[in-house]
Amino acid sequence: MADKHNDGMHVERANDGGGLGHLQDAALTDKALANAALEATVQEHSMGFVQAIKTYRRAAFWSMLISASIIMEGYDVTLLGSFYGYPSFRQKYGEFLNAESGFQISADWQTKFNCLGALANIIGAIGNGWATARWGHRRVLVTSLVALTGFVFISFFAPNLEVLLLGQFLCGIPWGVFATTGPSYAAEVTPLAIRGYLTAYVNLCWCIGQFISAGVLKGLVSNTTEWSYRIPFAIQWIWPLPLLVAALLAPESPWYLVRTNQLEAAKRSLERLSEPDHHVDYDSTIAMMVHTNKLELEERAGVTYWDAFRGTNRRRTEIACMAFLSQITNGGALCYSGSFFFLQTGISADAAYGISLGGTGIAFVGTIISWFYIHRFGRRRIWLVGFACLVVILWTIGFLALPQPQTLELAWAQSLLCIVWLGAYSMSVGPIVYTLVAEIGSTRLRTQTVVLARSTYYIGNIICGGTIQPRLLSPGAWNAKGKTVYEIFLVEFQAKKHKTNFFLFFAGIFLGGAGDANVHLGLLPHV
Repeated sequence: MADKHNDGMHVERANDGGGLGHLQDAALTDKALANAALEATVQEHSMGFVQAIKTYRRAAFWSMLISASIIMEGYDVTLLGSFYGYPSFRQKYGEFLNAESGFQISADWQTKFNCLGALANIIGAIGNGWATARWGHRRVLVTSLVALTGFVFISFFAPNLEVLLLGQFLCGIPWGVFATTGPSYAAEVTPLAIRGYLTAYVNLCWCIGQFISAGVLKGLVSNTTEWSYRIPFAIQWIWPLPLLVAALLAPESPWYLVRTNQLEAAKRSLERLSEPDHHVDYDSTIAMMVHTNKLELEERAGVTYWDAFRGTNRRRTEIACMAFLSQITNGGALCYSGSFFFLQTGISADAAYGISLGGTGIAFVGTIISWFYIHRFGRRRIWLVGFACLVVILWTIGFLALPQPQTLELAWAQSLLCIVWLGAYSMSVGPIVYTLVAEIGSTRLRTQTVVLARSTYYIGNIICGGTIQPRLLSPGAWNAKGKTVYEIFLVEFQAKKHKTNFFLFFAGIFLGGAGDANVHLGLLPHV
């Protein structure tokens, strides 16, 4: 995005009479187009953080509003997992296990909720990639918000687990849309200097949603009536209306408009995303977008999921998919369902939900701390250091679970280490993956790359969080408690050992250029 306040170079361009129509027919080798694109690129890369915020604070504002839909997903997704240990919820929907454990949601039902929920997320994410290429981010987001408003009724009034499962499955489809819209929109409307912060902000939105969810559950955990679990479901109706208004008022992504040959509309969108008194050179910016689009068309003409697995795009997609999968294999399936795990260690329900509330607050602060070094250190270094710290914490939890009998002190130590894990995760792997995935894809396939990467995350969640973990933690199944972390290392080892085969398998599921990526394609080791 070019700004005349930062013009490090000027080149002569042909006079187009004030219109942009000539850019559509210009060849990739057109000198005027190439020079204008080069000028815009140099100016964007020379823009500092302060200048970018001053010039594009509107873009930052709209990016933050659209990404706020992730707050709703963060709230909703963690809600049901926390309900598995909720006394009144277990009394209503659970089965009596024994005098010690009381009513419990069986491991089989937890598996159904987790797996079908992740499947719904995949459907929503894949549908979003297809629909956004045709109708843009705003229309798809509006439709998803309206659909979610209706689906929440099913969960709120569910008389049994079967109906609740249906409601949660249907809600999971728009949640998949929200999870992939935020990073893509942020990457397409913001300049390079602030893009990393706003894509990392997506993780902060997750933390905010989880904090609200934990606070609501903590406040109602002592309530023995049905409203202790119905009120948390009802709160989901608060989000759609303001987000719907925001989506209707927000400017469409100029990259989408350029890809669909709506150049004048793209220019108007850029005008709404920047400050008019900063004299932004919109024509140069549009020329850069058109040139980049033509460059990627030269390599691959399509914007389908198949194209994401072809040529250099395959490498981009692989990096994005494995990065998102690391959010599962690093222990997220265990530590993000902390309240149920805390209860299994022997801690009281009130204390367990209090710890969860504190953990989400720490995650919030951790994400903000990550902003101070996200541009100082490389994406790879932050990810590697963070992942190593998470491994050490998980091993410590596992060792503390070995002594028998387990004491209350050991239970508290394991539970508090989960909170330490949340802080370390939110300072490293959590936010940096969103930044990496949003930046790695080519401009034409950015949404598709994010969608495929997020779908990989959901597949990993089906395997770890949906199938294996409920049986490891459930008192009516394997009851492994803290030793669950050893399953995480087994899955992580197998994923790394066979990651080439996994990626090819994943590519098979969804079969049917240089771009402006800010992460080099050699970021991760070759497989």
